[in-house]
Amino acid sequence: MKFTLNWLKEYIDVDLSVEVVADKLTMLGLEVDNVIELYRDLDAIKVARIVTVRPHPDADRLTLCDVVLDAEEFQVVCGAPNAKPGLLTAIALPGVTLPSGMEVRKAAIRGQESSGMLCSEKDLGISEDHSGIMELPDIARAGQSLPDALSLRDTLIEVDLTPNRPDCTSVLGIAREIAGFTNQKLKQPVKNELPELTGEGVPFSVEVLDPEDCPRYGARLLKNVSIIPSPWWLRKRLLSVGLRPINNVVDITNLVMLEYGQPLHAFDFHRLGGGRIIVRRARAGEHIVTLDGEKRQLDQEMLLICDAEKPVAVAGVMGGENSEVIESTRDILLESACFNPLSVRRTARQLNLGTEASYRFERGVDPEVAPRAMERAVQLLVDIAGAEIVANGYDCVAGIKPREAIKLRISRTNDILGLQLDVMEVGRCLESIELTVTVADEDTLLVIPPSFRVDLEREVDLIEEVARLQGYNEIPTTMPIVPMSFPEQQPGLELRKKLAAMLVSQGFFEAINYSFVDENYFDQLQLQGNDPIRKAVALLNPLSEDQKIMRTMMLPGLLQNIARNTSRQSNDIRLFEIGKVFHPLADEPLPQENIRVAGVISGRRYPGAPLLHFGSTPVDIYDSKGIVEAILQEVRIAKGVKLEFSKESSTIPSYIQPDSCIVCWVGDRLLGYIGKIDTDVLKSFGIKQAAFFFDLDLDLITEHGPEPKSFAQLPKFPSVNWDIALIVPETVASGELLTAIDYAGEALVEAAEIFDIYRGDAIDAGHKSVAISLTYRSLEQTLDDKTVNKVHQRLIAMLEKRFQGKLRDAG
Repeated sequence: MKFTLNWLKEYIDVDLSVEVVADKLTMLGLEVDNVIELYRDLDAIKVARIVTVRPHPDADRLTLCDVVLDAEEFQVVCGAPNAKPGLLTAIALPGVTLPSGMEVRKAAIRGQESSGMLCSEKDLGISEDHSGIMELPDIARAGQSLPDALSLRDTLIEVDLTPNRPDCTSVLGIAREIAGFTNQKLKQPVKNELPELTGEGVPFSVEVLDPEDCPRYGARLLKNVSIIPSPWWLRKRLLSVGLRPINNVVDITNLVMLEYGQPLHAFDFHRLGGGRIIVRRARAGEHIVTLDGEKRQLDQEMLLICDAEKPVAVAGVMGGENSEVIESTRDILLESACFNPLSVRRTARQLNLGTEASYRFERGVDPEVAPRAMERAVQLLVDIAGAEIVANGYDCVAGIKPREAIKLRISRTNDILGLQLDVMEVGRCLESIELTVTVADEDTLLVIPPSFRVDLEREVDLIEEVARLQGYNEIPTTMPIVPMSFPEQQPGLELRKKLAAMLVSQGFFEAINYSFVDENYFDQLQLQGNDPIRKAVALLNPLSEDQKIMRTMMLPGLLQNIARNTSRQSNDIRLFEIGKVFHPLADEPLPQENIRVAGVISGRRYPGAPLLHFGSTPVDIYDSKGIVEAILQEVRIAKGVKLEFSKESSTIPSYIQPDSCIVCWVGDRLLGYIGKIDTDVLKSFGIKQAAFFFDLDLDLITEHGPEPKSFAQLPKFPSVNWDIALIVPETVASGELLTAIDYAGEALVEAAEIFDIYRGDAIDAGHKSVAISLTYRSLEQTLDDKTVNKVHQRLIAMLEKRFQGKLRDAG
């Protein structure tokens, strides 16, 4: 935000030096980037009066001008078409260096002596106008310094604004901040009461079809406007902050935008079809040629200002070429509106079009200032352009919401800032920046922020305002109190660190993917239309089209990682990710956040190992199962978790191959899945090799808590190993036999392990032979065969009965 010190003084009496003003603004949180003394290199430029003008004898386009500077008269050769007797203009005498770096010298031009140079605005760096030499007002005096004659002496201050302070994108907003610490009141440019605009009896109409994106839209009609260059004071004001003057109408709208922070737009009324203004979203296939001459394709999310036939402006960004004010314009329709910041930001980004208007609308424009800014522009148009005001106008305010009071506790304010302020002192402080303050009790204030302070939403925001206005330098410096105790550890964070370290030791690499994902992932995973995983949190302002929702599972991101690696011939992959997934909650503004650990493996079982010794055996589901078992062992909940091969297709997620799905349970609660990714799903992600995954609920693991550590002394007595070979139907999962043995509760059974599964000769079709090694041990005595045999036979009988099995003959 750029402004000058003289401009600031129009609204507030500033008797401080520019250095003090810059320092105060910086301490208020408005960091001053630059302070520049304007036009200080023009002190050597003088005012001269042209006495006579005569043709150059040897050049058709040059003239000889006799000019007077103080009492001295001399000749200057000039090529400007507007040189004429009596004209006051700017002259650079021999020895003067212009802002461009050119040094003026006394010289002979086509045989005629020239003792200086009559200058255009471009020559002096004032503007880009070089159509002729400067024409100075009659109040200037020959011999006077040009900066004094044109009141150019001023200081430019440039402030770097944070996005949360849209109120300071205006000179009045900056003046309001200074008034806060100087205890002054602002001098408002518009002092009279604003006219009530009802829309009755005017020759145009305004219709706002989308009040959420356009909470306020005001319009006035002005007739018989003269489109001429702006007076010097207005051009100077714009030039001082780097804006190019165009004509009096456009310059007035720019001046009011800088003054109030409210962008305005002027339409040529007779170029508006049907005399109508309609605020609506773009329709499919619509386009517009904007004021910069570019044809821009519009999408249906963009807000437009339209007439009865066509779009005439992109709301909050730029007007259209088909309705701009031109030299022949006589009647203008003046617009002063407020647009949704998100809508303007999205439109500006998609069109790659940033303007002074969009800069302000993106941050939030005060809807209450729109009618006041329009009234200011109307007054200037009457004074400068000779406009005639058409009585009445439109002011559509359907989308404005009232501001609610915020409770501010004085005790809380003092605790945070380390000050000793009372309720009256805090109240005066906030009222100095136009906040409405009511004392509720001796410790509480009810504060209603003004509409221009869109950043004030919570108690802590008000406390920050108190700190700014009191002065950060006034807050006492204290050393923090550090307790001499071991910091409390977060169980969830420690668990994540432990799991990450364990998985890295298993040869995994950690992946970190965006939480914003593409909604097309659901179709790639072949999820049913009513699958709860499809219920996702949509982003209001996504970074891109493929990041429109918050992820509800981490598998798609990991599959993308596999696709990216395999496309670069890196086929042996072990990746894991620990992160959050998000599920919307009914009637709640924020989603449920669930921390999960997920991983994928693909390629060789021993990546990087020599093929000669380890071969190229691919990974399978048991590798994934082994990783999960290692995780459960690491977090010490292995005994409380049951891993089951799923047999019911209705319970198997659509992205898992039906014959390769393991469901993990903690009691009756679902912990996660282990499985082989369905081939069609892999193809949809561009993956041509088998891939396996696991996905576990880390919050449930944390909630369950680890099993307590226990000590067991080394056994005193030897163990005994006996085997069982049981023929069971193919439908029986081999792991179920081990689970049954474990649940049998035989005290002498120390361990059970499957060492062979056989199908073939002597085994009936539809059956298999499962060989189990059982380890028996007693903590009290050495076991004999008789004791072991009793337990062994009980286990055989139990397995035969439960699984319709029979003992396999030794032959």
